[in-house]
Amino acid sequence: MKKASAKKKAVTKEDIYLESKTLDIIRRVKNGDDRAFSELVKMYRNQVASLAYKMVNDYDEAADITQHVFMKTSRNIWRYDEKKKFYTWLYRITVNASIDYIRKHHRYHHESIENVVEKADEKNLTPDVSYQRNQLRQYISEAADSLSDKQRSAFLLRDVNGCHIDDVANIMNMPEATVRWYLHRARVKIRKELLKKCPQILITLGFK
Repeated sequence: MKKASAKKKAVTKEDIYLESKTLDIIRRVKNGDDRAFSELVKMYRNQVASLAYKMVNDYDEAADITQHVFMKTSRNIWRYDEKKKFYTWLYRITVNASIDYIRKHHRYHHESIENVVEKADEKNLTPDVSYQRNQLRQYISEAADSLSDKQRSAFLLRDVNGCHIDDVANIMNMPEATVRWYLHRARVKIRKELLKKCPQILITLGFK
């Protein structure tokens, strides 16, 4: 499988504006402005819901998790360190809430990991290629069943969501070296399963 680039995403003016706006809202929340928290939810609801869905692969459950995440955020907003990125703090709450939900219900959904298989150009997307890519996504999803919570979180955040490794470390609250180890083990396990179940597809699609 192709690995995501390790190159750090450049900080844009939009990123700076978003962080500044977020910090302003958080300070208003801490000062007792009840309406301000609604603005914060509006800004980040889609991102939280998307990450929760990728963790549990169910829209209704992702909606429940999203609600829980913002309830917890509301209760703990005073703990947020304004020197750090807000989204990494919020993502950590979301990942932990998703893992807790999975454990509570004694089942393990998997991310379909659609982004791992890059979309082909429309002109090259023949029925055969489309079918093989869909098969590969399914095999990857099944392979994710063998991952531990931490391996899966690292794989999802880095290879699917495209977070930089230092942000993943902040979200998972562990050193970058530890994240890289979990990510390495996740990739090894998934690749091993893919080579076992669909070696020909990997060769055909250029992933081997």
